[in-house]
Amino acid sequence: MSLSSFSTPVLAAALEPHRRFVRLMGLALTLILLVKLSGFFAWHEDVGVTRTLKLVTRLAMTAAAYGAYRLVLRRGAIDSFRWRNTPAPLLYGAYLALGLASLLWSRNPGYSFLQWVMDLECLVFAYYFVKCFLLLKEFFPGNPVRFYHVLGNAAFLTMLGFLVGALLAPDVFFRLTHGGEEARLGGYLMNPNELGMLCVVGLACLMFDYERHHRLALTSAKVAVLLLALVLTGSRSSMVGFVLVLFFHLRQAGNPYLKVGANVAALLALPVLAPLVLIKQGGLEEVFSLTGRLPFWHALLTEALPREPLLGYGFMRISYGEYFQSVHTYAAQMAHNTFIQVLLNLGLVGFSIALLQLVFTIRSFFRPEADMQLRLLGLGLLLPLLINSFTEFGIFGMNNYGILFYQFLIFLGSLYYHPRLSPGEQRWLSLRRPELALAGA
Repeated sequence: MSLSSFSTPVLAAALEPHRRFVRLMGLALTLILLVKLSGFFAWHEDVGVTRTLKLVTRLAMTAAAYGAYRLVLRRGAIDSFRWRNTPAPLLYGAYLALGLASLLWSRNPGYSFLQWVMDLECLVFAYYFVKCFLLLKEFFPGNPVRFYHVLGNAAFLTMLGFLVGALLAPDVFFRLTHGGEEARLGGYLMNPNELGMLCVVGLACLMFDYERHHRLALTSAKVAVLLLALVLTGSRSSMVGFVLVLFFHLRQAGNPYLKVGANVAALLALPVLAPLVLIKQGGLEEVFSLTGRLPFWHALLTEALPREPLLGYGFMRISYGEYFQSVHTYAAQMAHNTFIQVLLNLGLVGFSIALLQLVFTIRSFFRPEADMQLRLLGLGLLLPLLINSFTEFGIFGMNNYGILFYQFLIFLGSLYYHPRLSPGEQRWLSLRRPELALAGA
């Protein structure tokens, strides 16, 4: 029996008794993701308290995601999933397996194991979280719960909290940079560039609400909040990511005048935005050195990599000591580039696995059967994640919500619902959802 063969009136009638449940699930999933994101922030100056808060919130929300998944099953959904694009999850598993094995040669196995466990915990969360949306789509057709809507709302509420915090406690929510001349939203709660990336992810998701004409005034207010927060983070890389995401969405617009108008506006705004966004204190020299990152990367590749070229220094380690420091560069615990990070912590072997895994993940959103919405969602999330990956933690770096978003993409591109039910699954469906079972008879 294929649920997709049901007629639209039958599917709409099947959803009617469950509208309250679906609405509550949408709120629950938004709250779960919101609290999950908060678990990546440093909410307290004491390291022990911060670690405890992160541990409790992350584990609790992973349990909550599994609980939400079980609730959907209890409402009559059936877990009948299959894999497509299997190299993407398999290679990610190989990457984590090599990371676990690297504890044998890591000089700080406790730190490496902690980072590995956090990545695994995020993977489990992402798996059940994505499954909830796939099940709701299949068994509650026509429901208003959308993955992009939930992620966009969670990003909006997070940034709204930061903006309110910046008004009430600017010393906490702003970080002074460039000799104290620039205040950047994020403070020491979160790296401003990472926060800017979250803004772009939220904006990319809310673009879909515009396209389906969903509460346009409210959506515009959310977009305004995220844009304001993006500007206040002062993240140049995130601003570039937003422009690219907007460009791809406008390319899909049906109105040709909108496309032309957007291109003209971009050309007119470029001379104004370039000095504000790209050139800060230090001028072009700072831009061309990527705020000192280029000399640091050069030192990592010419000094650190040759010492451990094949298997690296251990999961999330870039040196034998706690920090890498060269004669001509600053000391740092991470590479500020996710690809150099994985090259150093797992060597050429790990780098090859990660690069192949990324290729297959991208490929999953451009396969012939992928619909345009899924393709745009993949682009909307991948662009800011990849841009951030070249300058910060990124998708293969120290644990951050960028890794979580990337894991969402792996499952969105690899999991699909298999509509053919076995006799046992049909019996279960007839007990829990008789309206669907009778319609498919």
